[in-house]
Parts: sequence; structure tokens; C-alpha cells
Amino acid sequence: MRVAIATLGCKVNQYDSAAIESRLRAAGCTIVPFAPGAEVYVVNTCTVTDRADAESRQLARRAHRFNPSARVIMTGCFAQVNPDGAAIPEVHHVVGLNRLSDMVRAVRGELDTQRILVDDLRRARQVRTLGTDGYSEQTRAFLKIQEGCDLFCTFCIVPFARGRSRSVPPRQVLDHLQALAARGFQEVVLTGVHLGGYGADLDPPIAFCDLLEMLVEQALVPRLRLSSIDPPEVHSRLLELMRRPNTLCAHLHIPIQAAADDVLRRMRRHYDTALLRELTTEIRLRIPEAAIGTDIIAGFPSETDAQFDRGFELLEQLPLTYFHVFPYSRRSGTTAAKLPDHQPPAVIRARAQRLRRLGEHKRAMFATQFIGAQLPVLFEEPAADVDTPVVVGYSRNYQRVECVGAHELVNREISVRITGARGARLHGSVASPLP
Repeated sequence: MRVAIATLGCKVNQYDSAAIESRLRAAGCTIVPFAPGAEVYVVNTCTVTDRADAESRQLARRAHRFNPSARVIMTGCFAQVNPDGAAIPEVHHVVGLNRLSDMVRAVRGELDTQRILVDDLRRARQVRTLGTDGYSEQTRAFLKIQEGCDLFCTFCIVPFARGRSRSVPPRQVLDHLQALAARGFQEVVLTGVHLGGYGADLDPPIAFCDLLEMLVEQALVPRLRLSSIDPPEVHSRLLELMRRPNTLCAHLHIPIQAAADDVLRRMRRHYDTALLRELTTEIRLRIPEAAIGTDIIAGFPSETDAQFDRGFELLEQLPLTYFHVFPYSRRSGTTAAKLPDHQPPAVIRARAQRLRRLGEHKRAMFATQFIGAQLPVLFEEPAADVDTPVVVGYSRNYQRVECVGAHELVNREISVRITGARGARLHGSVASPLP
């Protein structure tokens, strides 16, 4: 049976799609591109905004147009939070999160008249969507070690979609990491909805850094990378692990969301701008080469021009490397959706544009400091937009690097001498293979 899978949203969703793909392959299905010709279409949805819900429905309708006789299955966060809204006429089954067996039955056409299958994840105590065989022809894999969130930021629907915070026991994490290493992956990204909350629900509880120390000591893969971790959870112990010459990459993605104290309070974020100054300064002092990325929401309700300008000035000063900018979009069911003084779309767009320009400038300035240096680069693929044999990869501190070379460099970590930069993209020449 030919099955096509489309994924919307975050890295956790990408991991879940890989787990679905793994289970379907084991059931004898063939995974094909999301295009005409599939017999079953699976849409793994996002629900972070109302717009994401609409995009999920549009994708399901597109699948139906690809093949009107195919089964269309909706899963993911939108299916979990609003199964009735996901059950549009073009959709045959709505399968909630953590129901891989039901997903296989839906694909096979074994659910008969059962159209909606969704659990109450607020009662979930385990992470069930695990599976690592869905990644193919890649050098980097994701490993979900945590699910759910207990923070309830005012703009976020995710705790309602994915339930309370729960962790994968360390032994299982090690087993899955070992399986990825056996398949030849050179880098694994540890991911979760609230990664820094890892371990608090286990018996006995363990700290996230306890797990990291275990993984670093085992050194099962050459490179471990963290997907995202909240500011209060970046402890000195974590920075010490990154300073060691070991597998943990010098790269932190720290979603600060806003840079003005009034806005942070309305977002229900558990820190202030003083912590952001102290934390980013400490990271830069202790790990000068570290990439420090962040997420910023532009145009949060009630954010005044003065608050935005104050936040923008702080972001200019902080030693950040790059921004992911998200124009605020209303998410029904969240506290923020009920706040007064939502910004006009034009204001949101203008603020997002200013933030993106600042982020691009910071990324380019950070990259230039490595000209003349040597960086260990894991090459991932040949460059698609050039005629000469060029391969593209990432350094441990998340710098995109191009280098003249052939396919045999892919999935190898090579020492590259950086000779120049075009914007944030570095280019260089092979210095020597790393042992």
C-alpha cells in the first residue's frame, strides 16, 4: 500500500512522523511523496495558531484532490485538540496522538465506521510515540525524550494538545540512541515539547543534566545537539558539559519570546530581561564560539510601541546569533486570545520585519568571526544550486558551511578551513578528515 505523509509544525511533529513512517513500513506499507498516486494520505497537523488549523484542513483537501478514491487521515495536534474540526468531509479518520496501532489500522482500512479516535492526554503518564526507523538517507536524526508541558504560557495551546510533561526513562533513551548509532547517524538532536522539564516525573526524579552526562559518557554518536531549552533551565552544569571536548554541540536555542518585562509577564514566562542579560552574557563568556538562537513573537496583544522599542534595543545588545521570528497569530482557546488590544496586522508585519532584519544581521556578523579558522563540519548533502561539486553541512556550533567536494564527504565530519562568507553562509576548503 502506498502511503504519503505530510508534516506541519515543530521538530516533535517531525519525530512523530518518523515514528508513524517506521510503524507503517513494518506493516508492509511503501512510503511515497505527498503527491498524486498515493492510496493513503496522512496529514500530521499543527495547531499552534488558528492559521495552522486552516493549513491542516487545506492540506487534507489537497490530498483528496490528488486522489479522490484515497483514504485521508488526520493526526497530530489539531486532530488531538479539535477532532470534530479536523473531521472535514474529505477526511476519513481522525487519529489522535499516541495511537500508532490505530494509525496502522486506519491506513489498512480496518476501522470501519470509527471515524474519530482520540484519547484524553491529560491522563497520559508515558511517552508512547517512539520509533527511530523512519529517518532515511540523512546524517542527522531526532530523538524525542520528553513529551507534554506544564508551563501553560498564555499564547500556547500545546499543553492542551500534548498533555502533562512526561519523560522517556534513561535506559530507553540510551537504547534508542544506540539504535540510531548502529544505523550510522553522526548527529542526534534531543527534542521534546519542554526539554528542560525532563526527568521531573520519573521515579526517582532525575535532572536533565543527569541524563546528558550519561549520554556524553557513553559517546554513542559523535554529536549530540539540543533542540530547544527555556532560559531558566540553562544551568552552569549544562554549560560546563558544553565546554568539554565531547559530543555535546556548542549550540543553544533559547526561546525568549519577548524582550520586555511587561510582555513577558502577560505571556506568563517565568523570567525577566535581567535573567536574559545575565544568561546570554555568561554563555558568551564561557563558550565564545557557541551559537545562541532564539524565538521571538512579534506583535503580542497589548505590546505598545514603547515596549517593542525597548525590547528591540535589548535584542540588539544581547549576544544572540539568530532569531526565529513568529508574527503573533490568535490561537482560540488560549488566554492570549482573550487579551485586549490585539495589534493590527500591519503593525505585526512591520515589527516582524524589523526583528528579522536584526536577526539576519546578527547571524551574518557571527559567521564572519570564523573566517580563517578551522571548523569541524558534518556534511549532509550536495548543494542543489551550484554546478560544481559542492557539499553542504553544519559545524558543531550550527554554522552552515559549503565546501568543494564530492559525494563521499557526505555523512563524514571533516575539518574545514573557512575562507569566506556570503551573508550567514560560510565557505571553505577541506583541511583534514577528523578521526
